[in-house]
Amino acid sequence: MRKELIAYRDPKSPTSEIFRTLRTNIQFMNNRKLQTLVITSTLPGEGKSFISSNLAITFAQMGKRTLIIDADMRKGRMYSIFSVSQIPGLSNYLSGIDESGEITDRNITGYVQETTIENLYVISAGNVPPNPAELLVSDKMLDGIDYLKNIFDIIIFDTPPSLLVTDSAIISRIVDTTIIVTEYNKTKKEDLEKVKKDIENVGGKIGGVVVNKIPVSVKKYNEAYYYSKTSLKSNEIKKAKRMEEIEKIVREEKLKKEREQAKENISNININNYNESEVKRENNNAISAKTEEILRQINNYNNNNSN
Repeated sequence: MRKELIAYRDPKSPTSEIFRTLRTNIQFMNNRKLQTLVITSTLPGEGKSFISSNLAITFAQMGKRTLIIDADMRKGRMYSIFSVSQIPGLSNYLSGIDESGEITDRNITGYVQETTIENLYVISAGNVPPNPAELLVSDKMLDGIDYLKNIFDIIIFDTPPSLLVTDSAIISRIVDTTIIVTEYNKTKKEDLEKVKKDIENVGGKIGGVVVNKIPVSVKKYNEAYYYSKTSLKSNEIKKAKRMEEIEKIVREEKLKKEREQAKENISNININNYNESEVKRENNNAISAKTEEILRQINNYNNNNSN
């Protein structure tokens, strides 16, 4: 498994914490349940696969059954990142042709591969097809996604750079939202605006932008920073953080009550033991007094008879 999977190798690192923050922001992005999303970029080298793979890991780490689909059927990298088989994959399912060139009607679940990370699964890109865009607009693509949504909690599509091909825009129409990855101090504003416009023109939704490779001198953390003007509002971020704070307070209060209850139980035991001792003591005193009275009466009787 490649060292770039920092969320798995070093889950306590500042960068891993950023990915968890990104995950939280995405979860609170829409009012309805978010289940499918596209990760794309403007140009190659901006780090979309790095973002996709580590984001998928953070979802898996919270117990979500997570599937990452390598929809970059030209230069997909997910098979090497997660050390799974390159073929068969998505292109084989969509084309109906297996890795050996034979016709197949295998269900899409037959292309799902398990990774060494719990709850995380991958569908590789498969053989390089001559017509990736045509395959993505097929009914088979829609059917496959609908089927997978019944099995997985979250499905992430790692797609090609949007300025080069239309694949990302095609998939963006049939998923819940799209995240655009950019590179700090390199991605051009006009390129980002064009990608955003192209996706929105086909009916896709933009969830936000990830600025990748931020130098440490610019931020206290590097690798990734999430930003959104479209659907992620600041009060939603605050709400997410507040929810985490409330959960923490509830846990602390619950623990406090459990401790107080334990102390009260111990006190009750001591009181009960004390009460039992007092009853025994009082009973013993009563018996002694009664005994003395009987002895006194016996003595009086003997004295009277002797006289």
